Amino acid sequence: MTLSLFKKTAFFVLMMALEALFVMPAFAATAGELYTAGATKVMETGKLETVSAEKTLTTTAAGSGDVESVYKAALNVQKEEVIAGYTNLGIANVTDHLNIRKEAKEDAELVGKMTKNAACEIQEIDGPWAHIKSGKVEGYVSTEFLLTGEEAKTRAMQVMRLVATVTTTTLFVREEPNTNSSILTMVPMQEKLDITEGKEGDPWVKIEIDEDQGYVSTDYVTISEELDKAMTLTELRYGQGVSDVRVSLVNYAMQFIGNPYVWGGTSLTKGADCSGYVQSIFRKYGFSLPRTSREQAKVGTKVSLADAKPGDLVFYGKGGTVNHVGIYIGNGQIVNASNRRTGIKVSNATYRTPYAVRRILP
Repeated sequence: MTLSLFKKTAFFVLMMALEALFVMPAFAATAGELYTAGATKVMETGKLETVSAEKTLTTTAAGSGDVESVYKAALNVQKEEVIAGYTNLGIANVTDHLNIRKEAKEDAELVGKMTKNAACEIQEIDGPWAHIKSGKVEGYVSTEFLLTGEEAKTRAMQVMRLVATVTTTTLFVREEPNTNSSILTMVPMQEKLDITEGKEGDPWVKIEIDEDQGYVSTDYVTISEELDKAMTLTELRYGQGVSDVRVSLVNYAMQFIGNPYVWGGTSLTKGADCSGYVQSIFRKYGFSLPRTSREQAKVGTKVSLADAKPGDLVFYGKGGTVNHVGIYIGNGQIVNASNRRTGIKVSNATYRTPYAVRRILP
């Protein structure tokens, strides 16, 4: 066997091993190129042309000894880096909200908002505007307030959360990681829970739900790394017949989304806990509420969740005792100071079993 034939045979074996580890891209079959089609592989010095659905990459080898490095480089280019589901990641670099507009101009219609560190898929950048998709929202944002490239990746790694998504009709959150432990609350299908301890493959993971922590079985959740998404204006709209004071109160409460959760705090900007947040919002409108959620649950008139209006208070409990409160904003959602990890945020009103709904506003 000649040395040249030996090299070709050895490299053929190497390629077979690499193919077992990677998804092989398709290569154009022309003279002087590296060609792969099924079991046929011809290795020659020259141009390596890789064709994908998105783009064509052409690389020229310096010599026969560089064919392997060219092939590996092509594989690396073909394997796009995906971060939390995004291939061209953008991160909102703001202190409160980044407006998403229907067109690439400042006076265009508003279609949604991205909170601080929310993520988007960048479709195209044209001067000072980026065409993006985030959650259910598609539109244009100012590139002045959008991190891209390596900056976006670095920020994403800092703020990314490990999340458990419920895959069963009703998931029990337990005090300890076993089925004999007491049930803290029940969570509906598709609700997302922040994981504080554990990982995929563990039988149980520890999760945070408002100020509480508990355990859920991984048999009934899927685990993924996630970043916050944009909110549509539809998600923030209100039902018909809602009074101006209710709309005003909810609009005011929504201004503080993304601000920090601080246990015992009452500051809407520097930090508040759930009841401190509610107390401060209602104080703005002339209502003096007790300090704790347990005491707030005794104020006003009891209504059903089905009859709740924006501005009503939704309470949650553990072991028959109220320990959390949020403000109903319509469309089956509340705004609440949730926990240290997420701060003030919008949640589904049934993200855990509601304990009571109270009406304070007339």
